[in-house]
Amino acid sequence: MKLGVVVPVELGRSGDPDWILQFARAAESLGFDEISAVEHSVVIADTESEYPYSPTGKSHLPDDCDIPDPLELLSFVAGATTTLGLSTGVLVLPNHNPVVLAKRLATLDRLSGGRLRICLGLGWMKEEIEACGGDFERRGKVADEAIAVMRALWVGKEAVDFDGDYFSFKGAYSWPKPHRESGVPLYIGGHSLAAARRAGRLGDGFQPLGLAGEDLDKAIAAMKAAAVKADRDSADVSLVLGASLPRLDEAKLEWARGLGADRIVLSASRRGTSLELIIDEMAECSKRLGLVA
Repeated sequence: MKLGVVVPVELGRSGDPDWILQFARAAESLGFDEISAVEHSVVIADTESEYPYSPTGKSHLPDDCDIPDPLELLSFVAGATTTLGLSTGVLVLPNHNPVVLAKRLATLDRLSGGRLRICLGLGWMKEEIEACGGDFERRGKVADEAIAVMRALWVGKEAVDFDGDYFSFKGAYSWPKPHRESGVPLYIGGHSLAAARRAGRLGDGFQPLGLAGEDLDKAIAAMKAAAVKADRDSADVSLVLGASLPRLDEAKLEWARGLGADRIVLSASRRGTSLELIIDEMAECSKRLGLVA
């Protein structure tokens, strides 16, 4: 079971270079497999969009919270670590041109020696996506095509032609290629059945954080059904679940394995109000699970 830790952006310090390196190096030295960085290109004050992961419909993050670009953050961390995996959770795909994004992801994966794992999402803040030039209502269809664009640019050595409904080009070369011939792993994140179905059709993995109980069971079933419909083996779609650092134990790991998960992304508890306290939670979790020999 792979274990990752979410960058605690809620503390408002993740744009501080010394702070983020202390966090990343602690994660690596304590035996965690990756860190995961979130994205908001911009945060819109007094947004009318409903945050789907809170019963209040409001995000817990203040509008002026430091939320660094996740790929730049991970690039910075890559140069200061050796084995730590680099992931997003989620990268808001509608905010990005896929031709440019394909080059950025391939470059980071190549320079880090294949340590990159990307979890994509469609985003929930309409005003943010529109500020970045995206179409909120059509973002699902655009995202499907964007994934196809990136994978086309990563495969093979020949020039690429692409003629889609939203993206079109001829004779395109995009080098360097990702470290892995299979390309950068693209996981689909989200709590909706639409996200589950997209993961089944197109994803290397499914990351339904924020779901539990019957809702989680339904999402996993929808992912598997979509994979079968797309003539894929659902076992080839990795499953990523979430948990908090203090609550992860062997029983929780067995529960996750029983659902077919091979990775858990961990977040700090509400008691983690400083980097020191969060590192303490990481150290206790690492010791409890025997992550470091």
